Amino acid sequence: MTATAALRMKGLEHERVELTPGPHVEAMREIYGEGNHTVPGMLVDGEPVHGSRAILARLDELVPEPVLYPSEAVREADRWGDGELQDLGRRLPWGAMHFRPETMGTFGGAGALDGPGTDFAIGYIRASWKYHHISAARLQEDLAGLPELLAHVEQLAADGVIGGERPNGADLQIGATLRVLLTVGDLLPLLRGGAGERIARRWFPEYPGGVPAGAYPAGWVPSP
Repeated sequence: MTATAALRMKGLEHERVELTPGPHVEAMREIYGEGNHTVPGMLVDGEPVHGSRAILARLDELVPEPVLYPSEAVREADRWGDGELQDLGRRLPWGAMHFRPETMGTFGGAGALDGPGTDFAIGYIRASWKYHHISAARLQEDLAGLPELLAHVEQLAADGVIGGERPNGADLQIGATLRVLLTVGDLLPLLRGGAGERIARRWFPEYPGGVPAGAYPAGWVPSP
């Protein structure tokens, strides 16, 4: 989401290639080298560039305006969004789907899954928990620490680092993760009305999927 938004912002023609989750790991390694198995990746005239931060930096080299990194503060916020926040965009939705596996169909643009579909989803979600190193203990810890991370987003906006009239690299990095978190109903009270929600919905207005509130065990989600 971050890389695609940046490419559009720069006005660059590009071809988007979708890889099947699971087999994508080996495909990414073949293109970008050992250890580089996550998306996104980009080829620029055959040159591999791996990871959203590296891609955005390369785009600023290719097309300097509009600039994605106007200051060191933006670069630091981008690093924080990639290093501290982004994994919650993986673990928290997969964590919620564990308790409501039929909702996995909504992330593919369909409705809730039927019985056979839910059987498939259960197995897929279990594999995703293993791949992302999710456990119930870690999920509870992630939820407990989320308010502190959201408070940092609010401070970045208050300082003018993010949330301006035109998106920068940090807006796209942080906003993409928060847009994914907005699909989890249990998290909406923590996000609603904040700078993070405004940034996420502004630059990423549409994103499929939804896990209704009440998925996480009672008491796991902090009060707003």
